[in-house]
Amino acid sequence: MQPDSGGVVTVTNLAEFFRDALRSVLADQGTAVEEQTEHYVVDMLTLFARAERLHESASDGGRLKPLAQMLAEALEAASAAERERALQRLGDVSLFMAGFFARGLARSLVDVDYQIAMGGGAYGTLACSLERTRRGGPARMFAELAAKFRLLVDALGEIGDVAYVYTQRDVLRLYEMWLKTGSARARRLLRHLGVEPSPVTLRAH
Repeated sequence: MQPDSGGVVTVTNLAEFFRDALRSVLADQGTAVEEQTEHYVVDMLTLFARAERLHESASDGGRLKPLAQMLAEALEAASAAERERALQRLGDVSLFMAGFFARGLARSLVDVDYQIAMGGGAYGTLACSLERTRRGGPARMFAELAAKFRLLVDALGEIGDVAYVYTQRDVLRLYEMWLKTGSARARRLLRHLGVEPSPVTLRAH
């Protein structure tokens, strides 16, 4: 899926849109995920498409908690079930934000690679917890989400690239992202925008 020159994408069924778009992008990537994992990601995207489901309750001012706070709350949870729910939300929020809002992260103190580390780690820890309690199906799904977190971030980023017009600052940010993470999506977008990415070579003095 390539970025458009601008315009509005008309969607009549959000879940179907996300499912078709995710399948298309993953096929272009040469990446495959289990059916259960695909359903989970599509359901998460459909849920978070409503801003009030992504953000916290009104008592928190409707703001998204910092990832470090979400992790602390998971580690300090009073029960295993509460801890697992907190880890799941941390993974979900990190995946959604890193995939769809990577450009905005460039203007904040939280970088996309930090989101990837936090989210992938949360899913991985959750998978281990579920495996210990013999919940094999969900454990395998979250283990796959952890293992393919960066690829899924790239996939969601490509879905979000539809109808986005890139500025020079965005091009620089894409190059920085490619240097730091080796993102295949960033490389493809740079080439699409007429930039051939190459690593920086430091000259000895």
